[in-house]
Amino acid sequence: MPACSVISGEIFARHDIRGHRECSIRLKRALSAIPPGISWRDPVEAAPEDLQRVHTPEYIRWLRTITTSSHYLDLNTYVTEDSFAVASFAAGSAIAAAERALDGEHCFAVIRPPGHHAERDQAMGYCLINNAAVAAAAALEDVDRVAILDWDLHHGNGTQQIFYASDQVLYCSVHQEGIFPRSGWIDEVGTGKGKGYTVNAPLKKGSGLADYQAVLEGVFIPAITRFDPDLLIISAGQDALADDQEGGMELVPHDFGVITRIVVEGTDLPLALVLEGGYGPSLGQAVSYIFQALEGPLGVSGKGDPASSTRHLVSSLQRIVL
Repeated sequence: MPACSVISGEIFARHDIRGHRECSIRLKRALSAIPPGISWRDPVEAAPEDLQRVHTPEYIRWLRTITTSSHYLDLNTYVTEDSFAVASFAAGSAIAAAERALDGEHCFAVIRPPGHHAERDQAMGYCLINNAAVAAAAALEDVDRVAILDWDLHHGNGTQQIFYASDQVLYCSVHQEGIFPRSGWIDEVGTGKGKGYTVNAPLKKGSGLADYQAVLEGVFIPAITRFDPDLLIISAGQDALADDQEGGMELVPHDFGVITRIVVEGTDLPLALVLEGGYGPSLGQAVSYIFQALEGPLGVSGKGDPASSTRHLVSSLQRIVL
């Protein structure tokens, strides 16, 4: 069984503004139930060239310039005087998690702010720098293929945009249909050389573990296996928990352990996980079950049948992808 570690640190509490859901409290929640025996690693700062592999130089310069005081960039996304430094450490720690995975170790970068909504030249959806994309692009300096599995409640529009024309990155996202950012439909499959390397599974509100299992086992795991990546990065947002006000899914903390175990056993790859969303009170429990699943079987593999809408979605995606 691969070794298992977590990357986190106090730096990630410094991007904070009063009254916002994406705040330092959620970092404490995420870290509140890390199982004993997990190795802790210090955060790592990304170099400018790491950020510019996926973001435009103009955007990075702008982001550095405007993070001099606390204010909102849009209705959802804020910055403070510490935000550029914190986001740089988040991206660098995602790179470090990917490096550890390439060395054969499961590693979870429990970082913030999240990243998967950040596009090449735009912050949005609480996200400033696209951490998973930065990690994937850094890994592609040394390997040929990287897969990204995004199980956040929301579609990772930024990650999709950044790699939409690439055949070196397979992007698979399962998310709630029709909510922010209102993208991630099944006909979004990539363009040019990247056609066929984007796979979106929009689930209906109220979906549960059986629906996620159906997508993973029926579509994503076969697609990842066929792609044969050198590295698998997970954009690990736990806002599909039933007690999370961001959406309307019905997952419970243990379900994230089951989902993690499906990926571990189905791909046989060490994983680099990067924290995305997750704002409910049971976030820490979900993270704990993820670590337990990385270390070994949980004993319960899930139960129930997927909704008819999910079965139709899986069938449609199988015709497109497989």
